[in-house]
Amino acid sequence: MFVVQHWINMVCILAFILSGLYIHYPFVPGFMNVMRGLHFVSIYVVLINLVVRFIAAFFVKDVVDPSTGETKADIYSFLPQKSNRHQFWPWVKYYLFFKKDVPISAKYGVLQKISYDLVPLLILAAAFTGFSIYPVTMQLPLFNWAYQAVGGPMNMRVIHYFIMWIIVIFTLVHLYLANIYNFKPSKLIFLWKEEPAKAEKK
Repeated sequence: MFVVQHWINMVCILAFILSGLYIHYPFVPGFMNVMRGLHFVSIYVVLINLVVRFIAAFFVKDVVDPSTGETKADIYSFLPQKSNRHQFWPWVKYYLFFKKDVPISAKYGVLQKISYDLVPLLILAAAFTGFSIYPVTMQLPLFNWAYQAVGGPMNMRVIHYFIMWIIVIFTLVHLYLANIYNFKPSKLIFLWKEEPAKAEKK
C-alpha cells in the first residue's frame, strides 16, 4: 500500500512542480489551461493521498522499534518514542559524516521523524497559498484574509513559489539519504523488490 502511495506522491509532486513552473514561466505557448488543470488535479490527488495515509497509519501495523521487534499501529512511528530520546545531535553528526555508528533509534531517526511530520504541513501550505492566489477561490473569506494579511496576491505568490522549492529540496535530500548506503529503498519503490531485513547502516 505504502509503495503505491509513494508512486502517487512522486508522480503528482513532479506534475504540480513542472506545471507550476510552466504557470510561472510559460516557455511553450498554448498550454496554460492544460497546465493549470494538471496543477490542480495533482494537488487534489496528493491531498486525498495524504488523508488516506493518515487514516491508514492508525490501522496498519508495523514494527515501530527494530531493536525489540515491537509491532504497533504505524502512527506510533511518527510520534516521539523512548528510543528517540537524546538522539537529535547524534543523528545530525551521523548525516554530516562526523559519526560512523548509526545512533540507536526507533524505526525512524529523529531527523526523519521531524521531516516526515513537516511534509504534510508543507503540502497543506502549498495548497492553501495556491488557493489564495487562484482567481476562482481567492475571494473566499479565508483566502481573501490570508493574502491581505501577507500584503497582497503577489506576496502570497512568492510564498507559494518558495514553498515549492522547499518541497523540491526535501525530495532531493530524501532521495539521497534513502540511498546513501545502498539502493534497497529504490529497489522496493521502483522494482517492488524487498530484500530480507538485516542489521545494517541506514
